[in-house]
Amino acid sequence: MSSVLDGRKIADKVLAEIKEEVAALPRPPGLAVVLIGRDPASRLYVKNKQKAAEQVGISCYVVRFPENVSIKRVKQEIAALNKASAIDGIILQLPFPSLSFPDAVPRPDPLCFLRLIDPAKDIDGLHPLNLGRLCSLKEAAPISISSDPNLPNLLVSPTAQAVMKLIRETGIDLAGKKAVVVSRSNLVGKPAALLLLLQDATVTVCHSKTLDLVRETSQADILVAAAGVPGLITKKHIKKGAIVIDVGINRVDDRLVGDVRFNEVKQKAGWITPVPGGVGPLTVAYLLGNVVRAFKLSRVAM
Repeated sequence: MSSVLDGRKIADKVLAEIKEEVAALPRPPGLAVVLIGRDPASRLYVKNKQKAAEQVGISCYVVRFPENVSIKRVKQEIAALNKASAIDGIILQLPFPSLSFPDAVPRPDPLCFLRLIDPAKDIDGLHPLNLGRLCSLKEAAPISISSDPNLPNLLVSPTAQAVMKLIRETGIDLAGKKAVVVSRSNLVGKPAALLLLLQDATVTVCHSKTLDLVRETSQADILVAAAGVPGLITKKHIKKGAIVIDVGINRVDDRLVGDVRFNEVKQKAGWITPVPGGVGPLTVAYLLGNVVRAFKLSRVAM
């Protein structure tokens, strides 16, 4: 029987640290969320971010657009937020509604907007400059909300940071361990793989074209599942005693489920995260940590 890694409890501790950091700043950091349309899931995610921001003293502004907003208007708003001195972090809530951007044919890729966000305010860590800086790190320099000017000048995916925090909670030394990440996304897969490499793990990245997923994952000491496929990972995918981090958030029959069959896999894994209550709460905490970090890095650069 595995130990369950309680993301909510760990997130509460991280948020308490962030609240202390915010209280010591000359002004509350500012977070702006750009929300297009009225998708219930997106609205709930934004509401949760607002609530957490208020809890730690971060000012949160939501810029709402109708579903049929033009690409020109969204670009104008991003440009204005980049210039706004009270805004330290910017989020573009994804996915976009299907009817958005009637003035753009073909429909734009989200990356075209993400590239417009000032990398110093890119708290999702998705700008090519932040991803490139992460790729260029040569050692496991700490990624934190500290204002230490010797820390690397970049913002890292909060989900990837949450994954690493949960793995660290096990107390296992990652050096030489085999880690498998089932995702190649810029938001989770690639940054998580890079952070694991910086801890001297031996990393394999799997995806939809991987020929034998069971063979790859069943050898892993650490398995990070972030494919977005409900119940993809079963007990046959798991090495006995492995650390299993489930990043998947899938809605099935009005329930949230992960990529891992929790009840089945927990009988074999050494540690496992639940869905909900695992990676999700910690991701929100590290997102807010990135807002504080962005504020501090901007002060160091002044």
